[in-house]
Amino acid sequence: MELQGSCHCEKVKFKVKSNTPVPFMYCYCSICRKLAGGGGYSINIMDSLEVQGMEYVKIYRGIHEKNVPKEQQDECGNRRHFCGECSAMLWAYDPQWSQWCYPFASAIDTELPVAKRPVCIMLKYKAKWAPVPTEADAFDEYPDKSIEDWHKHNKLWQE
Repeated sequence: MELQGSCHCEKVKFKVKSNTPVPFMYCYCSICRKLAGGGGYSINIMDSLEVQGMEYVKIYRGIHEKNVPKEQQDECGNRRHFCGECSAMLWAYDPQWSQWCYPFASAIDTELPVAKRPVCIMLKYKAKWAPVPTEADAFDEYPDKSIEDWHKHNKLWQE
């Protein structure tokens, strides 16, 4: 399924061919929570990416374990891309999995399918005020299925 997305000021536009278009996994880690813009979590979709306006894109790498001395802190491998003009979060990318990128569902302009049952991850790091849907599958850290596995298991994989 081809998805189109953009930042708020529309200086950055992108399209992605996604086999996994259902936004289902809510990440409550401190990095996603702070960068997601107040929802308490972020949602990613997986696959390839084509970008217009790359000159406006900035990259941020979060820090693991901010509560340790600065010399012991290490950067997250995941790079979060955002618009340098309007600050809208666009996609995440980790060179460890260079064949994929993860657009934030909030940046997608195309109508997205709705997950019947969301998956909430990184609840160990959740802010107390952030709600968790009662019907969700919940995980303290990472789930037992990848994005690809979840879509295939739920017969939502799209070629």
